[in-house]
Amino acid sequence: MSAEVVERRFGDAAASAEALAQDVAAALREGLRCRARASMILSGGRSPLAFLQALAQQPLEWAHVYISLVDERWVDPPSPDSNEHLLRQSLLSGAVAEAHFVPLKTAAASPAEAIAERTRALEALPRPFDAVVLGMGEDGHTASLFPDATATAAALDPGGKAVLTAVQPSAAEHPRLSFTLAGLLDARGLYLQIQGEAKHRVYEEARQHVTARLLPIAAVLRQTRVPVYVYLID
Repeated sequence: MSAEVVERRFGDAAASAEALAQDVAAALREGLRCRARASMILSGGRSPLAFLQALAQQPLEWAHVYISLVDERWVDPPSPDSNEHLLRQSLLSGAVAEAHFVPLKTAAASPAEAIAERTRALEALPRPFDAVVLGMGEDGHTASLFPDATATAAALDPGGKAVLTAVQPSAAEHPRLSFTLAGLLDARGLYLQIQGEAKHRVYEEARQHVTARLLPIAAVLRQTRVPVYVYLID
């Protein structure tokens, strides 16, 4: 038995981004109502840019919101390859600058050396997360859980104890620090945007029969604990 997967379809990326921003903001408001603090972890890359810009316009008590990332490339924040850089450019300004941001990148020489310290730092975020916003690559990876990375099999264990894992993908630049599946599932809701024919095909395969070893996003879509809200752009 799998968790609930709720699909919404949109004619263009702008409509999807706006709907996702409104839904994530609603989840944060519910967190603020229930416990006076709210939390979310977000994806980087180019795909979520419109969503992040739309989210920045949402009226919220941002000073009580805690934010981090689902993964990070091991590059300094000024780098255009940094997910933190993207967040600071598109979301963490204006009213949202009052939010509490917990980065994943540190001065440690490698992601593995930062795991213990960043795990402690992430304890500042109220749990369960009110929203976890994920992306997906055409190879089926989500966060930095790549199908070809040696760390991925252990990181996809939903009963695992680790929150973070170090990843060295063979087909992508830079070592990464990534949330594990168990870390991602400590949430009230998972949100996933899908755009483009290739990603639609991977998404459908992952929902049906392909194993998480081949398509890590399948572990998200077929877990049994947390609802997944999917925003499909036709």
